Amino acid sequence: MDSNDDRGAGGGSGSAGPGVQRREDASPDSGGLAGSVPGQGTGSGPELGPGAHADPDHACGTDAPTGPCGPSCGSAPVHAGIAGLSLPYQLVAAAALAVIGLIACTHLAMVFLHVAPSNTLTKQHGKAVDDWVYPEFEQNWKLFAPNPLQQNVAVHVRAEIAGPQGRRTTAWMSLSGEDGKGIRGNLLPSHVHQNELRRGWDFYVNSHDLQNHPNGPRGGLSERYIRRIVMLRLSGHDYGGTVERIQVRSEVRSVTAPPWSTERISTKPVYRVLPWWTVTPEDLPENAKEADK
Repeated sequence: MDSNDDRGAGGGSGSAGPGVQRREDASPDSGGLAGSVPGQGTGSGPELGPGAHADPDHACGTDAPTGPCGPSCGSAPVHAGIAGLSLPYQLVAAAALAVIGLIACTHLAMVFLHVAPSNTLTKQHGKAVDDWVYPEFEQNWKLFAPNPLQQNVAVHVRAEIAGPQGRRTTAWMSLSGEDGKGIRGNLLPSHVHQNELRRGWDFYVNSHDLQNHPNGPRGGLSERYIRRIVMLRLSGHDYGGTVERIQVRSEVRSVTAPPWSTERISTKPVYRVLPWWTVTPEDLPENAKEADK
């Protein structure tokens, strides 16, 4: 009995003795691990035996990123978009986005000033705004005061031809009608058919009075512009002679009222006839000048 009690109390041959000794040596109050059993790891974690596997939650933490084959420790985060590029490419991409944003903001500001009512900015920078908008981004409406067209305007021309049989005058030909034929049924009508003649005629009307006298320095320029447009259009027709003079007129008809409206609108045409113009070499298109030479 005494021998058994001695072994249970911590005798050298008992199995409980070494375990008790290790726990006492590993206690925080002992100040070290002097009593550790040889072969025991000195770290805070338990030593793994043969065939044991490390727990990834304990090794990397529960927040470790998960890869295609399971949790991975120390893997760099994957960045998407511009952040995934190298620094030089990030600078190039940022510069390109800044330029695109600047152009978009400038375009919106120019169009806004173009359609906005007259103000200080448009009075000071009206030419810059018009140079930006015309002709590609032309707007036919005004902000806060829409003013759609209420009239159909057609431009006609006739010519005086000098041929082998003498001089003769052609009938009136509708240049606007030819533009209309080029637009109807065309999914991608050209800018020439849509705006060249119309804008040219508006330019002439706004720079001349009702007696067809220029009201400013742009009057002569608008007249030369109309003459060149007319001769360019006439060059596609064979009249059997040389075009010596041309005469232009406009035909204005008011748009008819809708069926549900009780408004009475006269659709009788109103003509504005310009004087005869003598054709000069400057009025001829380039191919006609080369043919004359």
